[in-house]
Amino acid sequence: MSTSQVTVKEETHKGYALTTWELGAGPPLLFLHGAGGAANMFAGEQPAAFLIELAKSFRVIVPEHPGFGVKERPDWLDNIHDMAYFYLDYLKGLDLGGVHVVGQSLGGWIALEMAVRDTSDIASLTVAGAAGLRLKGIKKEDIFLWTRDDFVRHMFRNPEVAKAFAAHEPSPDQLKAMLRNNETLALLAWEPRMYDPNLDKWLHRIDVPTHVIWADDDVVMPRPYGEGITALVKGAKFSVVPKTGHLLHLDEPQAFSQAVQSFIMEQAA
Repeated sequence: MSTSQVTVKEETHKGYALTTWELGAGPPLLFLHGAGGAANMFAGEQPAAFLIELAKSFRVIVPEHPGFGVKERPDWLDNIHDMAYFYLDYLKGLDLGGVHVVGQSLGGWIALEMAVRDTSDIASLTVAGAAGLRLKGIKKEDIFLWTRDDFVRHMFRNPEVAKAFAAHEPSPDQLKAMLRNNETLALLAWEPRMYDPNLDKWLHRIDVPTHVIWADDDVVMPRPYGEGITALVKGAKFSVVPKTGHLLHLDEPQAFSQAVQSFIMEQAA
């Protein structure tokens, strides 16, 4: 099967009709998206390039977080902890055994919150540009205050990727999803701003192989945040992807995917 062939599913978990996209074959890999949602990664003729690369080695499962996309936010979703428990239940429901969990930005934060609670269904953990940690004295940009031009300027370092993003005109459904995404992001991360004040106390509980991947020029979550997570998770590996901004998986998809795959394969060897 082609690594770009996608299956779309809708399954009910905790009373919520969760939409997931799947591609590839092999060990299961759950990708938890950032604040931009999942649907945009499948909006073109092919999935996002980094997903195609990952699908060469894994069965890649990409859910749209509850409260993101065009659906109504579920009543039970109040905070980041609710999201973490939802996905832990979701993994139990999949009954796949060990799943490689990969999260970017907000998705990385969710992945960390999952792993401090229960790793029984997690084979490895990879977080990229993850939110969730608080570091005093480290300046970072506030995404809630940005214009669209600010977003393009700050998020990307690959000029071709930035140009393509800036030129894209969202459809009505995409605009609706953007509003919904922003509402849910605010619910989860407005106050405290993009962090859980208690997360740092519990990162030591993560007991699966952990890879912390960071952009070399991330103004949303500057490099010390990645180094901070790495220091708090026993045995964690820290990697930097050159020539990337916060959306490193879109800036340099091949380098990002190679970093993810190499770490997982090293653990399996």
